Amino acid sequence: MRRWNGWGDEANRLALPDNARAFLSERVGEAMPLPDATLASVIKTVPASRLPEHPLIDRSEEERVRHARGQSLPDWLAMRSGEFNIFPDGVAFPETTDQVAQLLAFCHQQDIVVIPYGGGTSVAGHITPLKSKKPILTVDMGRMNRLIDLEPQSLIATFGAGTPGPQVESQLHALGYTLGHFPQSFELATIGGWVASRSSGQQSLRYGRIEQLFAGGRIETLQGAMDINTYPASAAGPDIKEMVLGSEGRMGIISEVKVRVTKLAEQENFYVAFFSHWQQAKSAAQLMVQSGIQLSMLRLSNAVETQTQLALAGQQTQIMLLEKLLALKGAGDQKCMMTFGVTGSKVQCRSSLSQVKKVIKSHQGVYTGTRLGKHWAKKRFTMPYLRETLWQQGFVVDTLETATDWDNVDNLLNKIEQTLASALDQHHEKVHVFTHLSHFYSQGCSIYTTYVFRCASSYQQTLAWWHQLKHSTSEVIVNNRGTISHQHGVGKDHAPYLAVEKGELGMLAIRSLYDAFDPDQRMNPGTLLMDRDI
Repeated sequence: MRRWNGWGDEANRLALPDNARAFLSERVGEAMPLPDATLASVIKTVPASRLPEHPLIDRSEEERVRHARGQSLPDWLAMRSGEFNIFPDGVAFPETTDQVAQLLAFCHQQDIVVIPYGGGTSVAGHITPLKSKKPILTVDMGRMNRLIDLEPQSLIATFGAGTPGPQVESQLHALGYTLGHFPQSFELATIGGWVASRSSGQQSLRYGRIEQLFAGGRIETLQGAMDINTYPASAAGPDIKEMVLGSEGRMGIISEVKVRVTKLAEQENFYVAFFSHWQQAKSAAQLMVQSGIQLSMLRLSNAVETQTQLALAGQQTQIMLLEKLLALKGAGDQKCMMTFGVTGSKVQCRSSLSQVKKVIKSHQGVYTGTRLGKHWAKKRFTMPYLRETLWQQGFVVDTLETATDWDNVDNLLNKIEQTLASALDQHHEKVHVFTHLSHFYSQGCSIYTTYVFRCASSYQQTLAWWHQLKHSTSEVIVNNRGTISHQHGVGKDHAPYLAVEKGELGMLAIRSLYDAFDPDQRMNPGTLLMDRDI
């Protein structure tokens, strides 16, 4: 059963090793958890629905609670405290594109606000309803979850937009193919949501981001349906696919997604290496990518993240032995861990691994083989459960991500970490901050920062601390050549910072595009753009 107030299946729990609490307490202080509200108590706060009856709409209190929030930190605190305040007035579960069209026609006639809902995994406030004078309908696409067609000559697969990651891969694997899109939210996130938020998967070095995989499809809008044709390339003016990518529900509801798939690889392995310090490690990663070595994924943890990951990994005896061995080879307290994947034919994998090993050796790195890589692969989609585990211990965990050019990586990374680490100084609170680089490009890379702080004495104060952390660091990002989002999207949390990145004319163009499809701002208002009164 899926958790109503957190991540994933309530039967799945990520245990912390015995030393983990002491490790975090030493860095941020002893923590005390806040009390969690019960589902029954929250259901009692749900007001009467303002929606008219419709055969496709469920107006029950529990469904409205379960679809009221995503996974952003404000959403999390609302769910745990029970202080939702705003709920959708109903939830629809369409099973066909025709039913999606019927729902939008109904909303057009009845002046209803629409929020598209994929896997509910948004960490930027995409699916959080805002106060509205109009009724609010959340459209859950989860029943449109199957492979509709596979064209083996063109390698184009068509899916219902509500298909979650595991079902995308299982249906393709049965036929000998893969999409290869593996965001950390893979367990729950949907293929339509990936398109709507311009998602990036962990193995984007081989398969590409969603914009490289998205070939076409269908979007239902308040003005009617729009089919997006699949061309290998086109010079026929602006690309409609690019308009749909990252539209975050502002144009309409994506109902079918056509994607470029790949035959299953003959071999795949993940490896780990360590470097004695950051500059050495970053130089090696940059060289690997700019040399065109065929890696499927690459992740580089800074010294603090490396230390944190090893401390939280469990198996303390083995980790101690590893650290002693690394120290003997020159990788001591400032060591940085590199995780990389090699995927393809046996010949390709052998060649790529050989090239990587040469780079590691030339940068005085320590290659450790597949053991830690297998551990990463096994745990790669379980990390969202860590928030639940830490919450029960009284710790709050959240992330920030951006991307920038190589010449700006150190400058931006250092400013992000320094801003987060000092943001709560006036409250005499410490923040534990660590970062990794991932999603590498010849031009630059993404910067993904995690920060941990302890719960305040109240939910209100905890949320206030988060706002302080989020706002100060978001301003640093957009004012220092960073994008406000490399992979999480804009949602409502990042909307205040978008204008710095896009500029006045850029914002005018974006707003004009969405006004053409939705002049009355019924489609996911407040998301991506800071809207007028709704």
